[in-house]
Amino acid sequence: MVRRRFARPAHCRPPPDSARRRTPVGSLRPRNRAEGEAVSTLRTPVACGVDIGSTNAKVVALDREGTVVARAVRRTPRDAEGLWIDADALFAAVEEMVLEVCGQRFEVHAICSAGVGEDGVLVDAALYPLTKALAWFDPRRNRIYRTFEPQLVADGEFDTAADPVRTLVGWSWARRQPGADSAASWVALSDLAGVRWSGRPFLSDTLASRTGAWRSRDRAWADERVALTLGTSSLLPPVVSTGEPVGALDSAVLRAAGLLAADAMVVAGGHDHPIGGWGVDQLVPGAVLDSMGTAEVVVAQSPRPVAGRREGIDVAPGIRSAGATLLRVEELSRNVEWAAQDPAVARQLRALLEGGAAPVPVLEDGFFVPGSRGGGRPMYALDAPRDPLARASAVLGALACAGRDAVDAVRAALVGGLDAVGSTAGTPGGGTSAPALDARAGAGSEVRLAGGWVRSPGWVEIKTAVNGYRTAAILEPEVTAVGAALLAAKARGWEPDPARALGGTQLAATFTSSGTTSVSTQVS
Repeated sequence: MVRRRFARPAHCRPPPDSARRRTPVGSLRPRNRAEGEAVSTLRTPVACGVDIGSTNAKVVALDREGTVVARAVRRTPRDAEGLWIDADALFAAVEEMVLEVCGQRFEVHAICSAGVGEDGVLVDAALYPLTKALAWFDPRRNRIYRTFEPQLVADGEFDTAADPVRTLVGWSWARRQPGADSAASWVALSDLAGVRWSGRPFLSDTLASRTGAWRSRDRAWADERVALTLGTSSLLPPVVSTGEPVGALDSAVLRAAGLLAADAMVVAGGHDHPIGGWGVDQLVPGAVLDSMGTAEVVVAQSPRPVAGRREGIDVAPGIRSAGATLLRVEELSRNVEWAAQDPAVARQLRALLEGGAAPVPVLEDGFFVPGSRGGGRPMYALDAPRDPLARASAVLGALACAGRDAVDAVRAALVGGLDAVGSTAGTPGGGTSAPALDARAGAGSEVRLAGGWVRSPGWVEIKTAVNGYRTAAILEPEVTAVGAALLAAKARGWEPDPARALGGTQLAATFTSSGTTSVSTQVS
């Protein structure tokens, strides 16, 4: 089935090929050389963050102080139906964006890539993709999952509950594709650029958590699940901690352009929303991030390990801490796209999102049932009203309720996690000290909104009505890419200011110059 995309206003679209450009902002003055660091006298050192989103891919560059000095965006390369991802085309697009953001002014000292959690490809010994990437929202995942679901046992042991979205399904599908017999390794799509640049296969631990076959509590694979779906554990690369340097950055394209520092490094990234949440946590310690793009993901960093996965909550290793990442994922844009197949409902959805119409008081009446994970079909309740405005209100109300419930669940798990027994000794990348834990006594009390939906005033008002409270927004439009760049900068030994990085004020004109207040619901 061809996926119908909800209309994307001009200010949220990536530029056409003929108009692609870098957008430098902030100071371009070269900084002083740090001790032991190879720095060009002609270029300003930057750390780059990459975000491989479901709809768009982005690259941002930060200077040492944390200022976003340049950014680029491209459409994530997919087939005509919006399901397959061409990994080779994606990697080429990422390198082109790095070239764009650096131009003749900036020099890459570290780079980190984050993105979608479950998509990946089999690669050969030279690290070139052998298969396409099956999208996490592809409806075919349901059928594939049903073929092995009865053989999955002890599901509560793993970081995520098994369902059609998990990487397990992508493994099962990929090993049956032409060329799979030549595979040397599985590589997550979000790690692919780092794998190619470093010349070594690896899997970021926040992505290992999305497979449905890995446990962060003992950092171990479930061999029986791997054998059932991927066929052999020999195709699994080493799991590395998000934020950990994994090797030297070597790219013929980037090196020829003269924009790589002699000691440029690749830093392990991973799952997009946890990395964005970590960035916000640097700004507001203990905050819960409600990130709304193609999916709505509510995420928080617990400074201590959690006792175990709670119902409805996924876990992953803590980022640059010995704690844990807590998150919950709800499908968002796909439900709006489904409802928008009715032109009358689509018009009312747009009016509601833009704030040009008031919702009918049915927001919490349950007249719309969102689609289940893995491509399950949304539906209206049998007694749902026929009026287009009422239906549009029911759709957005149901999605806002799902987001509210996700925030409540993560908040509860975060507070519970602070009571869990666990030591912060031996923290990768720097531990969480006792004073820092004391400072997080109000963990979960602060909620921040981020993502493309934040720029839709009507949606924010609907969420406020359903939640019963108003939530502050993160102004930076590319929270994940900036979070990845902050990780790269930290690994480089820099101390960037998260408030400077996530303030977003320098780019406000980018999103208001078109004169429209509507936003895309697919900007992740």
